[in-house]
Amino acid sequence: MKNHFLVVIILINALLVSCIPHKDTLYFQNKSNATDSTQTIVENPKPYRIQINDILNIRIKVTDQDNVQIFNPIGEGNLNATAGERAYFDGFTVDLHGNIRIPELGYMNVLGFTTEDIEGLIKDKLLEEQFKEQANIFVTVKLTGLNFTTMGEIGNNGTRIIYKERVNIFEAIANSGDIPDTGNKKDVMIIRQYPHGQKIYHIDLTDVAVMNSPYYYIQPNDLIYVKPLKQKAWGTGTTVIQNIGAIATILSLVTTSILLLNRI
Repeated sequence: MKNHFLVVIILINALLVSCIPHKDTLYFQNKSNATDSTQTIVENPKPYRIQINDILNIRIKVTDQDNVQIFNPIGEGNLNATAGERAYFDGFTVDLHGNIRIPELGYMNVLGFTTEDIEGLIKDKLLEEQFKEQANIFVTVKLTGLNFTTMGEIGNNGTRIIYKERVNIFEAIANSGDIPDTGNKKDVMIIRQYPHGQKIYHIDLTDVAVMNSPYYYIQPNDLIYVKPLKQKAWGTGTTVIQNIGAIATILSLVTTSILLLNRI
């Protein structure tokens, strides 16, 4: 009988250990020695520099707008297309050599430039080849939304676009259905694209200091991967209440087995 009792105790301890700690489910914990969370200062990120496969939205305005119709997309096409699809067809995609092709102006290398830099390049080229200062040229260059992909233990896997110039990791996760309790918030992987290849970065979303990480703001074409916690692989509940049900089921099975063995 003592052996049976020992087995039950071991099962209960194992299930309690398999619960996900409350601190592993919380964001923005102050893990430093400082107690004043207001000391955390989020620095402005460096301007994003254009990479291969980025899609740019370019608009050119002058005093006589009829003179720049050839530069600006006319917006025709499938009216049922999504905003992302229209951006793909109307935008200027950066090719494998880092170039975009603009009507009348030809190819222009934009790899590694900021959108502000590109505005200046286009304006200078227009003044040099097409217009005079009196045309009052106004050029805007924007990324056609910030697209990223989520995988793993997160609400919704897949690729999505947020139409903002800056998106932090929490905004990206919120737009993807959040990370469930069974997701590892302490070690979220960001796989980032570069002209020479890919790099993998690891960030801890449970630590408020993540806001000062150079990877706090995501970049176009980032892949965000959330690993599952071991508790999910074990198949146990995530809370004590859920594990009580599992314990009750196992106890019932153990008790039934003991009674049957005693009858033999």
